[in-house]
Amino acid sequence: MPHRHAEEKFHLSEERSYVSTQYSLRPRREEIKAMDSKEENIVTTTRSASLKTSQAPATQTKDLEFGGVPGVLLIMLGLPACLCLLLLMCKQKEPSLLNFPPPLPAWQDLWETRVFGVYILWFLMQALFYLLPVGKVVEGMPLADGRRLKYRLNGFCALLLTSAVIGAAVFWGADLYYVYGHFLQFALAAAAFSLGLSVYLAVRAAGAPPCALAPSSSGNAIYDFFIGRELNPRIGTFDLKYFCELRPGLIGWVVVNLAMLLAEMRLQNRAAPSLAMTLVNSFQLLYVVDALWNEEALLTTMDITHDGFGFMLAFGDLVWVPFIYSFQAFYLVGHPNEVSWPMASLIIALKLCGYVIFRRANSQKNAFRKNPADPKLAHLKTIHTSTGKDLLVSGWWGFVRHPNYLGDLLMALAWSLPCGFGHALPYFYVAYFTVLLVHREARDERHCRRRYGLAWEQYCRRVPYRILPRVY
Repeated sequence: MPHRHAEEKFHLSEERSYVSTQYSLRPRREEIKAMDSKEENIVTTTRSASLKTSQAPATQTKDLEFGGVPGVLLIMLGLPACLCLLLLMCKQKEPSLLNFPPPLPAWQDLWETRVFGVYILWFLMQALFYLLPVGKVVEGMPLADGRRLKYRLNGFCALLLTSAVIGAAVFWGADLYYVYGHFLQFALAAAAFSLGLSVYLAVRAAGAPPCALAPSSSGNAIYDFFIGRELNPRIGTFDLKYFCELRPGLIGWVVVNLAMLLAEMRLQNRAAPSLAMTLVNSFQLLYVVDALWNEEALLTTMDITHDGFGFMLAFGDLVWVPFIYSFQAFYLVGHPNEVSWPMASLIIALKLCGYVIFRRANSQKNAFRKNPADPKLAHLKTIHTSTGKDLLVSGWWGFVRHPNYLGDLLMALAWSLPCGFGHALPYFYVAYFTVLLVHREARDERHCRRRYGLAWEQYCRRVPYRILPRVY
């Protein structure tokens, strides 16, 4: 069955042949045999069922996520509409529900060929930086056929080069206010580009061999257009999915925030940016720098190892990240909020708390993955699984099952608090991100339960809370 060969994103660290001594929670030899025999029965039953299923019509495939075909159709139609409504409402002087829906602008205010051309140049510039022979080359997770693809890690270098290019452009007279003045047009240009990219990916995936297909693909054309049919679409050595995950959108998010900072200074006649805008820019810049500095961690995520490259990731990486994640900065341009230093201190403390949880949890996971025999990790407790790998049940991963999600949510709240409480609009990101992480946690739960069986149930008994202790 396809999912048995997939390397999925597990927010629990795992490694082969790690034998903890004093702190191991592994059962005794007899218990291991009993557990393995039970899991072998489950596997035998599953294989038998899969043989019967293979004789059934092709329409009887795996369970579809996101509500199946109707759900993905609704998402593909709803996301661009939601994006436009949010940006139009944020432009209003009084963005309240009483003024919903906002009036639609004229066509020339929605689309401009020059803006689309600027976006294409941005994408090509990031592609050029990606191809530069700088940075170390690492191998990804094993594929279904045992191969490991190679990836060049130069995302942080691309951020530095982009900063140099933007700085030189501003020095020579480029006006970043153009980004703010045509923000909706840039968002629609990115949406059009992501749609075109999704069509290309669907066409090329039609001829992909079975070993190149993503475990999440289903065989349904509409669903696969959304989730992605091909796991690692490449043009030569250029990995389209890996490139889009961290480059055009994530680095573009930093440039958009900078444009909003300069726009605030111009429109509000400020000699320096407001404290609220400074906090938002600083917090989100730290987040992007952290992601690019720890670029190798992306290779073990569900996006890379399990999901194909289709509309979901193309629209999310190229449109949603740069134009929704920068929503707080965009909001502050037209709706200033003065933050006192005591309040700023509390917000900074919340941000640092979230970042420490997020980074320490991920670092502990990655260190255990690379070298489980590291003496620094000797205090960590584990549960052995029938796959030959171990699950962490102590440290950050014994606190809750997804401590990195908890850190993410705390940071998301810290990004929104500088906008004040005058409107609910800046807190859309917090609400959206909560729904996203709860849904992703549920997907992880299903994958881990299917992969680890009884060992996963034992882990859930040891760590009962998923994200927030004593709440969820």
